Amino acid sequence: MFRKTKSAIQIKDDQQLQKMRAAGLVVGRTLELLREAVEPGVTPLDLDAIAERAIRDAGAIPSFKGYQGFPATICASVNDEVVHAIPTDRRKLREGDIISIDCGAILEGWHGDAAITVPVGEVAPELTELLRVTEESLWRGIAALKVGGRLSDIGHAVETYVRSQGRYGIPQEYGGHGIGTEMHMDPWIANHGKPGRGPRMEAGMCFAVEPMVNLGTATTRVLDDDWTVVTEDGKASAHFEHSVAVTHNGPWVLTAIDGGESRLAGLLSAGVGGDGERS
Repeated sequence: MFRKTKSAIQIKDDQQLQKMRAAGLVVGRTLELLREAVEPGVTPLDLDAIAERAIRDAGAIPSFKGYQGFPATICASVNDEVVHAIPTDRRKLREGDIISIDCGAILEGWHGDAAITVPVGEVAPELTELLRVTEESLWRGIAALKVGGRLSDIGHAVETYVRSQGRYGIPQEYGGHGIGTEMHMDPWIANHGKPGRGPRMEAGMCFAVEPMVNLGTATTRVLDDDWTVVTEDGKASAHFEHSVAVTHNGPWVLTAIDGGESRLAGLLSAGVGGDGERS
């Protein structure tokens, strides 16, 4: 059914990419609902209920729920929680918080996976800047997806941008991944490193690109629930993610409502993605 490269990266044909796009749109639309629902007084568990209802109403299945025992539809990581926090009703969101929401869905056997970080009301300027830097680094990484490019170009683009913006921490042990008929597939994608290394990218490869950036140290630890990752110094962290297909026309952002066109147009025309098929 699938062709694989020597490195066992799944290659999708055009019909399969359309199915990936359908799953990605379920995730993208769900995240937009969640973005609108974030406000002081809401609990992470409230957001989880919204997400599950939206995903199931779209005819899809929440891919996180039950995955290796994870009990919820979304990961809802607040302030110093980097990733994988379990949503509960033990605390309400407060003005000045930030919350990272990671969401996945399965539609007809195909996976979509994306994440956003949302400010709760007015937040400190340093948090606004953290969100801006992290999201921009995501788009820089996506712009590096091009036929003939090397896998490490993605993480290099993420790291280069983050380092150019100040003294931020990039957790080394967490990163992106292949995606398709499973949520997590080969290869693992670091958010750092030198360019020009690893497998060459081919049309039909799909990757979840997901930078996590900390306001302070890159060092993290896992809480006693064996899921929630927090920063060691207690400073805030942001997380953005999209599922993206490599095509001969450039990166196709499967979980972005517009396919990524609005954010990528300027980057690719400026040559940020390198000498790829579109830039």
